[in-house]
Amino acid sequence: MILSASAIGGQNANAESKIKGRYPAMPEPVTNNAVVKVDTENGHFLLSFMGLGAGKTHDDVHNKVWALELAGESFTPSKAWQQKSPVPSSLPQSGRLASIAVGVGDMALLFGGYTVDAAHNEVSSPDNFRYDVVTDTYYPIAQTPVPVDDAVALVFQQRYVYLISGWHNDGNVNLVQIYDVKTDSWHQGSPFLGNPVFGHAGAIVGENIMLCDGVKVDAQPDKRRTFSAEPACYHGTIDKSDIKKIDWRTVAHPTSSARYRMAATGNVASNSAIFVGGSDNPYNYNGTGYDGEPSSPSNEVWRYDFTQSSWNVSHTDSPTMDHRGLLAVGIGENKHFVTLGGMIEQQKVSNAVHRIDL
Repeated sequence: MILSASAIGGQNANAESKIKGRYPAMPEPVTNNAVVKVDTENGHFLLSFMGLGAGKTHDDVHNKVWALELAGESFTPSKAWQQKSPVPSSLPQSGRLASIAVGVGDMALLFGGYTVDAAHNEVSSPDNFRYDVVTDTYYPIAQTPVPVDDAVALVFQQRYVYLISGWHNDGNVNLVQIYDVKTDSWHQGSPFLGNPVFGHAGAIVGENIMLCDGVKVDAQPDKRRTFSAEPACYHGTIDKSDIKKIDWRTVAHPTSSARYRMAATGNVASNSAIFVGGSDNPYNYNGTGYDGEPSSPSNEVWRYDFTQSSWNVSHTDSPTMDHRGLLAVGIGENKHFVTLGGMIEQQKVSNAVHRIDL
């Protein structure tokens, strides 16, 4: 398989970047941002919520929102990025990192994340919202029973959102928390059977879930706990007669080397889960590893074929990391995938829209 990945509209992007499916750069660099694509009667939109700015300090954590409208069946950017209303917050700090967003119908649903203050105190946010991009309006939805950040969120039957594992205030959880969009209520699903992790990535196609990697917490005999990468993949099958039941099974890892904060999504057309980028050295939000070493982005692309139960590993020409999602854009031969922002080499926060053609 041959892949191409182009950093469309980088730091010096101009109007040319809007031609022939190319994307304009985001208004400013951002990473660890929640991203989603929504389809409305007024058009298609790429959305970026909150995240971390170029300075990579607690002062650079923000609640800014940007939207890019895509026109017609060609999904061509029809306007420049537009700044939208900031995400509300019930916590003292308004900005959040490691939130997650999904699209259900013509709405974006935004879950969790964490705030960080000058003393480096981190608090998992209970705030969840339904966002209407056309009217630029936030609607509070039921708070997560156990607020999480750096979790995976997957949509089943355009009704149920599965929040899987993640970090809650002081440690990882193995919970599968299921939000019912129709009833605005939460249910608990079959617990995740792997080690609880944060910064993992996941995808769903039909009732099939693929979840990979992340960071686990290790107890030590003579010092504080440490963090380590967890190279492990799991196939979860949702019971369509009882959506709370998930049959979790192990899957051979594609490389035996874990990735942290990959971008991922499911692809119905190929019945596959797609994972892009990430880093093999888990890190704090500024890109410095828990081991004190600078982390570097990966250019690997993993694709798991649910039909064949097999992996394919290939590469792009644009290493990238620190993502919260991979967005599928277009239909048929024009379908491709994009990441919004993230970190590139030397832990630099990017404003590029990376396009990946499979």
